[in-house]
Amino acid sequence: MPGFRRRDGELVCDGVSLSAIARETRTPVYVYSRQLIEENYRLFDEAFSPVPHLVCYAAKANSNLAILKLLASLGAGVDVVSGGELRAALESGFAADRIVFSGVGKTDDELRLGVASGVLAINAESERELERIDAIAGALHRTARVALRVNPDIDAKSHPYISTGLAHNKFGVPISRALDIYRSSRALHHLRMVGVQAHIGSQILEAEPLAQMARELSALALRLTAEGFALETLDVGGGLGVGDEGSDDSANFTPEAYASAVLPHLVGLTLRILCEPGRAIVSRAGALLTRVVGVKENGGKLFVVTDAGMNDMIRAPLYGAVHAIEPVADRRSEIATVDVVGPVCETSDFFAQDVLLPVPGEGDLLAIRDTGAYGFAMASNYNFRPKPAEVWVEGDSWKVIRRRETYEDLVRLEGAADPKA
Repeated sequence: MPGFRRRDGELVCDGVSLSAIARETRTPVYVYSRQLIEENYRLFDEAFSPVPHLVCYAAKANSNLAILKLLASLGAGVDVVSGGELRAALESGFAADRIVFSGVGKTDDELRLGVASGVLAINAESERELERIDAIAGALHRTARVALRVNPDIDAKSHPYISTGLAHNKFGVPISRALDIYRSSRALHHLRMVGVQAHIGSQILEAEPLAQMARELSALALRLTAEGFALETLDVGGGLGVGDEGSDDSANFTPEAYASAVLPHLVGLTLRILCEPGRAIVSRAGALLTRVVGVKENGGKLFVVTDAGMNDMIRAPLYGAVHAIEPVADRRSEIATVDVVGPVCETSDFFAQDVLLPVPGEGDLLAIRDTGAYGFAMASNYNFRPKPAEVWVEGDSWKVIRRRETYEDLVRLEGAADPKA
């Protein structure tokens, strides 16, 4: 099996010792399994194989160029949410007609780039954005391919910070207004309305919200087609969750289950089905390695202090994400209830609270699992801390795909001569 497992008591990634990686690169360091990322993508591609489809990787989950280049080489599409992600996707080998451009606040410069690149679809978020795209396309003497993002007011039953399909969320337009908006778009002569799209949230571990969303999108698409709109795509978004390790959700809600929840409700459509998985492709393929700086007791609590902090991986304090943490070496020590915390000057700087763990010693190596998604992608330089390195494992070899930042990297852009920069 690709990914992370134990060999002779030690945690390895595919055929590579994590201890050896940490010794050479220092910690903290992110480690990714190329083989597992490829396998996870192929599971989605196979799950949607009964219909014309395109699996568009959600680049925001992890936009390292090595990952983008791999998925481009496999024939994937990509979902981007900024001008920077769009440039990275194009430069990583994604053809423009395999790119969808999402995002609730696209600037004029970003829209110009999307229109000029000829992407498969710009997922428009409002009537006003349709007007802006039309004006920009006209100035460029182009016709923009556009899908409307609709908000079906469906509870994805995930954390409120990553729920995007409810009526009070900032995303999309109410699905009840979609038909009138498509009709109005006929007056915009530099647009081609090619699709309809929805994305109701992240970390979805139940089939019914996805099935309900597919039913509503299908009904809308059929009505639009009946009114003469030459739709080409129906985009069901992403959001497939990754459950806690060992949980039933983790074991059972697979890409196959995802497709089974969605596809039966799209029968009768002659459209290409797009989906936008991100986390489900890269999360389990990554681990954050960190060394123990010390173990201390305060007020009856035992704290394991590591050299990684919330600046390196903020998911736990931001929205209560649960990540398994385990020693890389098979340390046979007392099991205790501990908090695993970092060095950042915030009480919110923790990776896990009140978890059972073999009590480590100073210098011991820990692996924080399932951090391939929204780990490095959300890292910062808070407390003037350099971002960690990223490592790519291929079989029994590995390489650094992003070097560790240095102090010089952090100060290089300060004091720029141009006040407008």
